[in-house]
Amino acid sequence: MTSLDPAVAARLKRDGAGLVPAVVQDASTGAVLMLGWMDDEALHRTLTTGRGTYWSRSRQEYWVKGETSGHTQAVREVRLDCDGDTILLTVDQHGPACHTGDTTCFDADRLL
Repeated sequence: MTSLDPAVAARLKRDGAGLVPAVVQDASTGAVLMLGWMDDEALHRTLTTGRGTYWSRSRQEYWVKGETSGHTQAVREVRLDCDGDTILLTVDQHGPACHTGDTTCFDADRLL
């Protein structure tokens, strides 16, 4: 059972797995760093600890950004979009955001 504020939980529109996409943006540059997935518990942990916490769809477990790499996210702000189906985190990113070592997860493949 999560401790997420029921008023916040009521606003979320989750996918079939109970997840909401979380777009992560650098507070200093405005760059989009990554996309993670959150359920109610991950959002609650993020709000209470100030550290980006996500649900790993591949590992089926929670992970705190930087817990193993040291490339942490200090969360400055958390917002919901107008429909409640996307979360926006504004963070101070310490080190690369992408597991590949790139600054953002969107550095490698420019399509247009």
